[in-house]
Amino acid sequence: MQIRQKSVVKLAMTAVGQTHARTVVKTRDLTAIIDEPEVRDGTNLGFAPTEVLMSSLIGCTNVIAKRIAHGMGVEFGEMKIALTADFNRLGTLLLKEIETPFPDITLDIDVATNATPDQMDAIKTDLVKYCPVAKVLRAAGSKITENWTTTPL
Repeated sequence: MQIRQKSVVKLAMTAVGQTHARTVVKTRDLTAIIDEPEVRDGTNLGFAPTEVLMSSLIGCTNVIAKRIAHGMGVEFGEMKIALTADFNRLGTLLLKEIETPFPDITLDIDVATNATPDQMDAIKTDLVKYCPVAKVLRAAGSKITENWTTTPL
């Protein structure tokens, strides 16, 4: 008998804002620290909230692309992802409401794979459809550019 996964689940987290810059977040049996760098009066114990968001995009890109590849019978080895983003900080500085704080995001993705060019095109197409973090960012007006490079596995 195959186990059927739930299509909708609840995510649960709790947090304590320990200082004006540092928040300790707990989910499942994990704890993360979100903090600001010292230059912004933080203690630099973790990623800033905006860095957490961008790292979520990187993580989601890795997970979803590899799931898609696996489902197609394609091998994906190590995936290296470099992200650059334009970040309009006027909102975080409380100077002006910004509709799209990250107007342009670029992901340079290098993956070792045995995928054919057609399979890579299908993986890229499906990634746009299924990565929830990228979908939220795109819906908020961010343009995400993915530059893929493949090396033989």
